[in-house]
Amino acid sequence: MSLIEKKEVPREVALQNIRNIGIMAHIDAGKTTTTERILYYTGINHRLGEVHDGTATMDWMPQEQERGITITSAATTCDWNDARVNIIDTPGHVDFTAEVERSLRVLDGAVAIFDAVAGVEPQSETVWRQADKYKVPRIALMNKMDRAGANFFSSVASLAEKLGATPVPIQVPLGQEEDFEGVIDLVTMKARVYKVETLGAEFVEMDIPAEHLEQAQQWREKMIELAVEGDDEVLQKYVGGEEITVADLRLALRKGTCNLRFTPCLCGSAFKNKGVQPLLDAIVDYLPSPLDIPPVQGIDVGDGEPAIRRASDDEPFSALIFKIMTDPFVGQLAFLRVYSGCLKSGSTVYNSSSHGKERIGRLLKMHANKREDIAEVYAGDIAAAVGLREVVTGETICDRSDPIVLESMEFPAPVISVAIEPKTRADQEKLGFSLGKVMQEDPTFKTHTDEDTGQTLISGMGELHLEIIVDRLLRDFGVGANVGKPQVSYKETITKSAVGRGRYVRQSGGRGQYGDVKIEIQPNEGEGFVFDNRIVGGSIPREFVGPVETGVREAMESGVLAGYEMQNITVTLLDGSYHDVDSSELAFKIAGSMAFKDAVGRAGPVLLEPVMKIEVVVPQEYLGEVIGDLNSRRGQVGNLEPRGSSQIITASVALEEMFGYATVLRSLTQGRATHSMHFERYEVLAPHVAEELISRTHGRLVGRA
Repeated sequence: MSLIEKKEVPREVALQNIRNIGIMAHIDAGKTTTTERILYYTGINHRLGEVHDGTATMDWMPQEQERGITITSAATTCDWNDARVNIIDTPGHVDFTAEVERSLRVLDGAVAIFDAVAGVEPQSETVWRQADKYKVPRIALMNKMDRAGANFFSSVASLAEKLGATPVPIQVPLGQEEDFEGVIDLVTMKARVYKVETLGAEFVEMDIPAEHLEQAQQWREKMIELAVEGDDEVLQKYVGGEEITVADLRLALRKGTCNLRFTPCLCGSAFKNKGVQPLLDAIVDYLPSPLDIPPVQGIDVGDGEPAIRRASDDEPFSALIFKIMTDPFVGQLAFLRVYSGCLKSGSTVYNSSSHGKERIGRLLKMHANKREDIAEVYAGDIAAAVGLREVVTGETICDRSDPIVLESMEFPAPVISVAIEPKTRADQEKLGFSLGKVMQEDPTFKTHTDEDTGQTLISGMGELHLEIIVDRLLRDFGVGANVGKPQVSYKETITKSAVGRGRYVRQSGGRGQYGDVKIEIQPNEGEGFVFDNRIVGGSIPREFVGPVETGVREAMESGVLAGYEMQNITVTLLDGSYHDVDSSELAFKIAGSMAFKDAVGRAGPVLLEPVMKIEVVVPQEYLGEVIGDLNSRRGQVGNLEPRGSSQIITASVALEEMFGYATVLRSLTQGRATHSMHFERYEVLAPHVAEELISRTHGRLVGRA
């Protein structure tokens, strides 16, 4: 059956009225609470769900409800002003940053939420950079305007100072802190006050109070000046002194937002039910539809040339798988974003990434963990498919007759590991199966067996990440397991160039094995692994160059100092020799591995450790104790910044020193300090620490022997 068919009935929502948006922010800025209000005011939910009492629709996992945080991105759909809004609520904790990464890859726009007291926080900076990477237009909401210390204008200023953004307030608050009543819309120049008794569902629109009018006029003038620059027609009216209508202004603001020239800023208090409806209006008015963004780019499978797919139902079908999830009722769900064409339930699709065919069993519209069967999906839609058995995150499914591979996503490497072992023999089989399922769902989770100790190691982005996975193994998969202490994922690299030779010769009657390789290795800081073939002539036939690279890659999996994976190395294949009869791919693979090991010992190998960037918000009276503790952990304090009666400490600290830090910080400050931490870089380990680690590793291996 063809994937593209003439539809007997028109699509439910026109393409220009679709908004695919994500809600992104630092942890505890109010993402999920804002999403819950959106669902309430759009009629999807008939009661308000709250994060703090575990009733939030979007935090449906038991682990999320218990901890009051978002762990996995949840998708839902609602309608507002004739527009269909597909929303993905993303996690704010740095351990789950991959959820944000894959969501932003498939979204057309985003709402960045900031705590109006704190402004830009570390993880909000991380997600902002991710949105920059995928060129996602966004609007900003300064949330929690009712809190003590809330300041809309300083929060807006922090977007420019810390993110390099161009914020454009399109609202100003009507009061702040405990006096926050509503918002002043600078586009329509009207004030909106929310009725407490209707949970904010009803509001009074009125003229701007006299005491706020001058401030509103000043900010409106600034907004108009920035908005009209990107629209020649409106600019001419403005320069000519003509009146700029509300429609003109909305058009100019929309163009500027979609072109990433600036970020419209709004204010509100989602928890107090104020300012959410204007946010929905802004999503529809200013964030792009699938038609407003450039056509998606990919590679034509046939000729390997760049290709594009336009957002149209009449184009060949193409979609990107951006998330895999195991559902206890329907099995494996594959979340997909349709970029072109349409897809019917029961169709057969082509996986252009793995070159296999898959059949779509069912198509589902997701509402958190609830499902609604749908017959087909169209360009611009986000849905889930049942029946795709072999797909993984980042793969493309498309029409077999016109295959394309869309750009995938990149995910950070794990930085922390723990050993895990099953409690019983029955758990042993289930553990392997369950770990495989979790790895399929989560690209930042890895598992491998330590060859020296025989232990199964699971690796992730942080202690919380691994804690959640172990909890899921017990609850979702029924696996009993014991878990060891966290271990840091160290790496190894080199500091200078060296040449190495590997010669593998075996003769045992009959055909032998012969491979001879000469390579040079050089540091390649921050650029990963590069293999450069400089062979001129026929000293090594072309078919043996690939096996040499494979051998080098395998040798890099275990470094010479303490057996950790090596990284950031350029390997240049210089020379070698072969035998007409005895040479084989296996021989050159082994020779490549031998040459690398020969060179690396002379290339100044060093150990690398993951270094975390930490931000601690601490009351002034505990500042000395906290800084002293960070210094004792080999921390480098960067800068101090006042925030009210507190100080913000920014520091870089080795991950090895940060296990259990939350407990220590609570103890030092009587529970009054907070901190957030995310991976920053790998750094050369200090010699005395490296020596201790190497001796500890060797001692462990000798003990095992």
